Amino acid sequence: MTITITAFERSPDGGKGLARDTRVRWALEEVGLAYDVRLVSFRAMKEPAHLALHPFGQIPTYEEDDLVLFETGAIVLHLAQRHSGLLPGDANARARAIAWTFAALNSVEPPVLDLVTAKIVERDQPWAQDRLPLVIDRIRQRLVQLAARLGDAEWLDGAFSAGDLMMASVLLRLRPSGILSEFPSLAAYVARGEARPAYQRAFAAQWAINGAAPQAG
Repeated sequence: MTITITAFERSPDGGKGLARDTRVRWALEEVGLAYDVRLVSFRAMKEPAHLALHPFGQIPTYEEDDLVLFETGAIVLHLAQRHSGLLPGDANARARAIAWTFAALNSVEPPVLDLVTAKIVERDQPWAQDRLPLVIDRIRQRLVQLAARLGDAEWLDGAFSAGDLMMASVLLRLRPSGILSEFPSLAAYVARGEARPAYQRAFAAQWAINGAAPQAG
């Protein structure tokens, strides 16, 4: 089995691990699979060869022999369902771990990404400063709910799972804003994810490409 993923030739985050290929790298490391990386430029992402892999011209993509996937949730779930290490054996616990994977992408990530849009894409709009507090409030509401559910537990539902991998990856995007530090239990939760050897290997692999390069913009 040969696995190839795509990643930014030059990641906009300068190697902080916020680009979505890090999530897939982390999952691959958790399940112990070797993989190759094909780096693509922003121009190449919009060209026919890449659009054949990802119809929206983004990264990462995942190629496994004759299988091609896009969207990190689909890729991580594919890996978790076929290899041990990311989903529990018990059927009910397995279903809950999948639910948390979807929760990270559908309930938590949208307002987090909205903050990036408000701060960068829309910052010059006349209404930007009025909208920003509303976006931040929506994020805080989600984090209050998530922190209440996590409580004093180490992970969201028993042992570490794909749901934790995806949730920690999403929450990492909040660290630069300072909002994550307002919720000590969630900050500690993310730190536990980052401390996992699989995450450390994944981060180091993408840092080797991006860390020494000048950051975009």
